[in-house]
Amino acid sequence: MAWINYHHLLYFWTVARLGSIRRAQEELNLSQPAISAQIRTLEHSLGEKLFTRSGRHLALTEVGQVVFRYADEIFRLGRELQETLAGRPTGQPVRFNVGVTDAMPKLLVFRLLEPALRLPDRVRLVLREDEPDRLLADLSIHALDLVLSDVPVAPTVKVRAFNHLLGESGVTVFGVPELARTRQRRFPRGLDGAPFLLPTDNTTLRRSLEQWFAAQNVHPVPVAEVEDSAVLQVLGQRGIGLFVAPTVMEDDIRALHGVRVVGRIDEVRERFYAISVERRLTHPAVLAISRAARRDIFG
Repeated sequence: MAWINYHHLLYFWTVARLGSIRRAQEELNLSQPAISAQIRTLEHSLGEKLFTRSGRHLALTEVGQVVFRYADEIFRLGRELQETLAGRPTGQPVRFNVGVTDAMPKLLVFRLLEPALRLPDRVRLVLREDEPDRLLADLSIHALDLVLSDVPVAPTVKVRAFNHLLGESGVTVFGVPELARTRQRRFPRGLDGAPFLLPTDNTTLRRSLEQWFAAQNVHPVPVAEVEDSAVLQVLGQRGIGLFVAPTVMEDDIRALHGVRVVGRIDEVRERFYAISVERRLTHPAVLAISRAARRDIFG
């Protein structure tokens, strides 16, 4: 088994963190040739280039960025170990990197993450929203601790990740009072010809809604297709059209947007997942999310 020389890793990490060998010289009290030689030795042992020249500056390669993230975590843990052994708790919050897929309802994201932010040991949340493929790629290299998604990882995806079902919900149709008033009495027939805000056609929810509309023989009039659920709900609050959201969030949405319930569609189900590289969840923040979701939100 090949072992990483942590002295070499330290010199690389210092140069990457400070942005230049000259500045690293001052911190490490070493000469430029010595630092350069140590980094070349590390590159040789890893079999990858870690830096590339960008004009007069050094830039991390793609592999260099991965190595830097790991090195950053290694030396952070090393500092914590020293302080713990010296009897001085770090007092630093645990960094918790979470990715959220575009289609996740933002109010639900807040409800899911809230228990992690209330743990006795402080958590520093770093939240990213992106496309599922990019988030899974970052999860695979441990740049993310968790991905929250409305779709599971498909078996064909070449990423070692595990789906943990947090819960499922039907959907509720909402609208401002003037839109909802007549349609809620004749639901679902009242949806025929009604202005409707739809999720984009690349989402599972959109396909499920269209199948349900066809089964009910109702034809709402699409006035907008919106990927971001928060934007879609704001448009609904402005009276642009009716919209759907998870039934488990019904009270929050009514209170926040001042809208009424037009009707509930139990046949259209949304499922929500915590995706991790762990088959069995162990991260305290992820455990808090999972337990609270199953007990308080979807229970």
